[in-house]
Amino acid sequence: MLALLCIGGVELAVCRVMAPELYQRITYPAAELFRRIGEGGQALAERVGSALSKQEPSVTVNQAIQEPPQPEEPLIQDPAATQFDWSGEQEILTGGLADLVYFNQGEAPWADALYGSDPIRGYGCGPTAMSMVVSTLGDQVVDPAEMARIADEQGYCAAGSGSYLAIVEGLAAYFGLNVEPCYGISADELRQLLASGNLLVALMGPGHFTQGGHFIVLRGVTLTGEVLVADPNSRDRSLALWDAQLILDELSSSRIDGAPLWCFSMLEQ
Repeated sequence: MLALLCIGGVELAVCRVMAPELYQRITYPAAELFRRIGEGGQALAERVGSALSKQEPSVTVNQAIQEPPQPEEPLIQDPAATQFDWSGEQEILTGGLADLVYFNQGEAPWADALYGSDPIRGYGCGPTAMSMVVSTLGDQVVDPAEMARIADEQGYCAAGSGSYLAIVEGLAAYFGLNVEPCYGISADELRQLLASGNLLVALMGPGHFTQGGHFIVLRGVTLTGEVLVADPNSRDRSLALWDAQLILDELSSSRIDGAPLWCFSMLEQ
């Protein structure tokens, strides 16, 4: 009976306290996967060192808003799986192991604030995605305007294109978060990471999310295996249930600075 109680996100947290041995068996595969992903940690440390020294980034993918074509079939949404809600004064998305703080780059009061010389609404998916991750995993809420200011100050703003790809690892280091690039994982491995409470930042290529490049957050998985996302440019896509293989297939082809997929661990290391 206790095993059944430990399937969902909230139940997994309860299981961690009530049955630590069972919690360990449930989360062990994802923990092992995260450690395997981290085998290249020395290279990451060197890249983070460069970020902290504010070495000028040089690689980007154009993230100017380019709305994708209308899908041939309507997006599948399930309010029982995920919905927008409020926690105090903060808007959240439910459905992952932990609720995710949500921001939309195209909404007031930050939409028209500048990211470098460009408005956040058109070019700020990178800072907005990192606002969601930092505000969820960290001990402070950092809205897109403040994150854009920090990212620009640290040298991650690519004028007219969005953000340099080093923004993810660089801002993770700035805020003291643990991140690893995820190269070549399978759909099942993606589900394992999400089911264990990790957040992933994904740089998407042309497809369902953009016609160019676009940062989103992967924030959870349903009991039937669909991926939950937080899209800084679309509330509708943030409520949709996504096939894990489709997400992997539509990742950007870039392989620089950890792109196109970065994993932020919520597991005890």
